[in-house]
Amino acid sequence: MSESNGSEGRRFPAPQELAASANVGPDVYERAEADRLAFWEEAARRLTWTQDWDQVLDWSNPPFAKWFVGGKLNVAYNCLDRHVEAGHGDQVAYHWEGEPGDTRTLTYAQLTEEVCKAANALIELGVQAGDRVAIYMPMIPETIVAMLACARIGAVHMVVFGGFSADALASRITDAGAVVVVTADGGYRRGAPSALKPAVDDALTRTEGVRNVLVVKRTEQDVEWTEGRDLWWHDVVDRQSPQHTAESFDAEHPLYIMYTSGTTAKPKGILHTSGGYLTQVAYTHWATFDLKPDSDVYWTAADVGWVTGHSYIVYGPLANRATSVVYEGTPETPHRGRWFELIEKYRVSILYTAPTVIRTFMKWGEDIPAGFDLTSLRVLGSVGEPINPEAWLWYHQNIGGGRCPVVDTWWQTETGAHMITPLPGVTDLKPGSAQTPFPGISAKVVDDEGNELGDDSTGLLVLTAPWPSMLRTIWGDDDRYVDTYWSRFGKEVYFAGDGAKKDADGDVWLLGRVDDVMNVSGHRISTTEVESSLVAHPAVAEAAVVGASDPTTGQGIVAFVILRGSAQDSGEDLVQQLRTHVSKDIGPIAKPRQIMVVQELPKTRSGKIMRRLLRDVAENRELGDVTTLTDDSVMNLIKEKLPASSSSEG
Repeated sequence: MSESNGSEGRRFPAPQELAASANVGPDVYERAEADRLAFWEEAARRLTWTQDWDQVLDWSNPPFAKWFVGGKLNVAYNCLDRHVEAGHGDQVAYHWEGEPGDTRTLTYAQLTEEVCKAANALIELGVQAGDRVAIYMPMIPETIVAMLACARIGAVHMVVFGGFSADALASRITDAGAVVVVTADGGYRRGAPSALKPAVDDALTRTEGVRNVLVVKRTEQDVEWTEGRDLWWHDVVDRQSPQHTAESFDAEHPLYIMYTSGTTAKPKGILHTSGGYLTQVAYTHWATFDLKPDSDVYWTAADVGWVTGHSYIVYGPLANRATSVVYEGTPETPHRGRWFELIEKYRVSILYTAPTVIRTFMKWGEDIPAGFDLTSLRVLGSVGEPINPEAWLWYHQNIGGGRCPVVDTWWQTETGAHMITPLPGVTDLKPGSAQTPFPGISAKVVDDEGNELGDDSTGLLVLTAPWPSMLRTIWGDDDRYVDTYWSRFGKEVYFAGDGAKKDADGDVWLLGRVDDVMNVSGHRISTTEVESSLVAHPAVAEAAVVGASDPTTGQGIVAFVILRGSAQDSGEDLVQQLRTHVSKDIGPIAKPRQIMVVQELPKTRSGKIMRRLLRDVAENRELGDVTTLTDDSVMNLIKEKLPASSSSEG
């Protein structure tokens, strides 16, 4: 991130044609500034409510916010039925493309029918409003159908990314108290079927309360079967009525739980509710991407298992009647031009993806996108981590043809929707900067005491007023919610955990995490979680993990381990064993890039491991202050080990 310091000098004004017809103009900031609550109330009116609200915001008990108090709506109705009733049933909701090349197209009318059938199936299985349903699926249409079916009947969905292990799945099912699991035999990834059902079977040996497992047939792999518990999706869902009347729920009714890594090993269940969340994801999707539902083809190239997929593959786009592309597989399967082939095939006009992918494309070379017709693109988006100016410029030039604005969006699982982003028809773009808080959002850069900093300064990013799509709590743990997000600067100031710089123009540059959560390819992984996994291996006595800058993934996981006395093998075999162990334990995304076997770790006199110094070593830079260490010679010993005991492939 060396260039993300606000020194980038190039500016890219909004294209005149786009600016002239943009969904929002410069006045949007003034309107939001003049009356923030009226602004969000107007955004909420874009949805269909069955009962009006008495109060826009109840902030009488911070940090527990209630938005659109007394209002009622159904999230699935807003995403589906109302568009069909308005005569748009034949419009394509999703162009779905499987990795092997199989395709499905679902119109709004077809998707509505599928969701109604799935809702009826869940009701038949005894699922009621408020019950939790776990979804552990590949990127197939049934994943989206299952989410919307839950929303339709007021059940709370809890999607677990299909790359997570059985352990991770079990802990989330237990914490959420899920009664049904929706899964598939498998999905396709990197050219081969990747099984999912075995992880569910394994997870359910460690948790109680799940009555049924609904299994979608995708890869036709052999699966173990528990009679009475396991049911094929096609047996149960296909015979249901395609009619279902959506029930209205309170604006604060829980919509979903999404687990995110914390700074302790126990993941945090972030709770999002209905009215405020849908209001902000729908409005930000419409404004940030300048979405025109009658002409655009929109593609968020992410997985539904992460918040980006919830907000900008499912709820935001459907609420806005978008036509979206959904792709099951990876960018390099069956060839490195796969994404560009899909852009050309479906005439994608808006593409939203992560800097990790853009840097991978850069590595592969500009001749690959140059081989495809990408002229349909008009807006590009970036998500998941700060984008370095070099990647921004490459994206703008080689994928956007030098004509497409790049909106670099900052937000989090916890915020639910975009919080800081340029607007494509308004902002003079600055490569590498998220630039400006979204209208109606109050974001500031402060010092360690919480004092707001002026321009040209670096500090901590905070949000100083509630926003509609904010998390409402950590599932089952209000105290942890307060302690994690609202304790550092008081109960009315949300600390995002990110460092930020304001440049001389007052534009915001994100500098990444300031706590011990790593950002690997846009996935947040706790150092504590990886350390716990390493120490669980019989050969490891102690472990410290840091995130080090990585040109492709943003951050790579680097681990330092002290072996137990009985484990003398510190060679490559053990290092590979440990990497495989973490991958099995947490998931492949958490596999350390590098593991160094050391004799001692740098500790303060109170016993705290100085990860800051380990990060200096991992990034091969000069050591910071070592005066607080019990023994500063430890760092010299670690540095001497650096070239010998690392493994950085695979």
